[in-house]
Amino acid sequence: MKFDRLLSILLLLQQRDLIPAGELAGLLEVSVRTIYRDVEALSAAGVPVYAERGKFGGIRLLPGFRTDMTGLTADEARALFVLVARSAHSALGLDRARASALRKMMAALPAPHRTAAELASRRVLIDPDRWLAGPRAETGLEALHAAVVADRRLRIAYRHSGRTQLDSYLVDPYGLASKAGVWYLVADERGAPRLFRVGRLADFTVTDEPVRRRDGVELAEVWEELRRGVEDRGSGVRVVVRVRQHRLDMLQRITGPSFRGPAGGAPEGPDEPGAWRTAELVYPVTGAVCQLLQFGADVEVLSPPAAVREMALAVARLAELYPRPEPTGSSLA
Repeated sequence: MKFDRLLSILLLLQQRDLIPAGELAGLLEVSVRTIYRDVEALSAAGVPVYAERGKFGGIRLLPGFRTDMTGLTADEARALFVLVARSAHSALGLDRARASALRKMMAALPAPHRTAAELASRRVLIDPDRWLAGPRAETGLEALHAAVVADRRLRIAYRHSGRTQLDSYLVDPYGLASKAGVWYLVADERGAPRLFRVGRLADFTVTDEPVRRRDGVELAEVWEELRRGVEDRGSGVRVVVRVRQHRLDMLQRITGPSFRGPAGGAPEGPDEPGAWRTAELVYPVTGAVCQLLQFGADVEVLSPPAAVREMALAVARLAELYPRPEPTGSSLA
């Protein structure tokens, strides 16, 4: 830890002529006394670093001393600093390591590229989570990450969707993948690729057996195979709906890959928010059409008849749960 902190101090000092000891202490989450001891250690190791006392003092490197990350182009430097939102790193327990790594890379960049890289980190942000996804607490993800890196077989207790009982599997992990904010364990089970949603893992145990992956197969390759399998499950059920004009964009965002676009060339009636548009969706099964209930009376399923029946049955079941309230009228005393 001390070596890592010394390197961080060195790289931070390469970015600025002088940094107050209190500011360094805050960045590295240590005391000011620790910073001064670290400066003495760097000086003893031959690094030309010294402390200036006084109100405007701080820690300084002698001019001209630096280590450069050479060979990078301006575009490569910018690419390194396009930031991904912190959620993934935090879930893996790597948030502080991420911040430390970015500081080190910034300090080691050649001076001509540093400004462009710093602007890229402030002007571009990639957030992999979907809108309205809400917080996802992936319990045990940090420990699972450590288990996967250990290259040992895992015994997992897993709950499949729609079931309450747990199934046990002995798996050979390739790694972890995050898609739209949801984490998955990618592994072989009996030599076949499998996808396990981390949120459904009730427990896991690291065995003493070394992992048995297929020769020459990497995580990205297995993930792509599994992803295609999920997305190419047959042609699906084509559903035609009509939707209010002002809800069309929301329909597309909520239904995501199921949305196939407007079916008609123009609204039914005037081009205004209340006008109807016809749109097409493709669902893996007919029952999935009930996703559209959240739009209330702003979406009407037109075809196929089986999808219309699914919606009618769902509405009838809701009516049983929520009987129509008696009208309340005002009475004169």
